[in-house]
Amino acid sequence: MDWLRVSIFCIGIYLSYGASQGNTPEPIKIISQTNEISPDGGYEWSFEAANGIKAQETGTLKKTNDPENPEAIVAQGSYSYTDLEGNQISLTYTADDEGGFQPQGAHLPTPPPIPPNIQKALDWIASQPSTTERAGRRK
Repeated sequence: MDWLRVSIFCIGIYLSYGASQGNTPEPIKIISQTNEISPDGGYEWSFEAANGIKAQETGTLKKTNDPENPEAIVAQGSYSYTDLEGNQISLTYTADDEGGFQPQGAHLPTPPPIPPNIQKALDWIASQPSTTERAGRRK
């Protein structure tokens, strides 16, 4: 319980210091906003804020082959904003039950290319029979 008291005390100090310094941020106005839900389970939303932040997403319901979860949402969307250095950041994404969240954007780091010798070894490993297949041959 002491950690809780310390946390509340620290938050109180932070809030009172910020208020006494006049550091309370101005609310950012929403310029436009949409939010639509379809009877079939799909949806679409978007917003644009006065500070240049924009976001939108569309979700559609799809059938799956999983008897426990026969339907899943597939989402596609994007957002953009200007970072503290003045760079425009834009990201698009898809999200579904098979691939998960898959973002794309010029600001995202990309892995270096796989060295040819490592790729050759990975290809060789992938071409080998699985341990279950090898176990089946011994019987």
